[in-house]
Amino acid sequence: MTTVFDEGSLRLDFSGCLNAEHFDQQGRERPEGMKAVDYVVEETERLLLVELKDPSDPQTPPAEREKFLERMKTKEMIYHELVPKARDSYCYLHLMKRDSKPCVYVVCIGSESLSLDPALLINFKGRLLARLRQETEEPWVREYVGDCVVLTVQNRTTYFPKYKIARITPKRA
Repeated sequence: MTTVFDEGSLRLDFSGCLNAEHFDQQGRERPEGMKAVDYVVEETERLLLVELKDPSDPQTPPAEREKFLERMKTKEMIYHELVPKARDSYCYLHLMKRDSKPCVYVVCIGSESLSLDPALLINFKGRLLARLRQETEEPWVREYVGDCVVLTVQNRTTYFPKYKIARITPKRA
């Protein structure tokens, strides 16, 4: 079983988990319009739905990094990217009877080239969790995600000490 994945210029190592899957892998068939998180990681007690955002990738222009920060401050990224990916991924797992454990949504940000205020991360996490719980005038009756975590590559050991994320030089095609 593969537990090490290269995503752009980041290497993710989920060694120690029960199973790790590159969930949005190119060429993977999924229902029309369904969005997927980057990885699903199964642990003994829970499932991690992992979404990686890496504006600090060396290939990312500085203007795109600034746009990323602006999208974090508005509802755009949460409403149009992150929540649909979590909801659709959970729906897929549920329909495949793979949702027998509590789910935690993990958003990991490659932020070493950003001026990222820690208060923005806390605020972003709160807004993300609120939207995961309520997308219309009524909250979801079933909380499909028990919690969410918004972390950076640098502080990920606070939440996930056994998993590694490292900046690498990607292979050229």
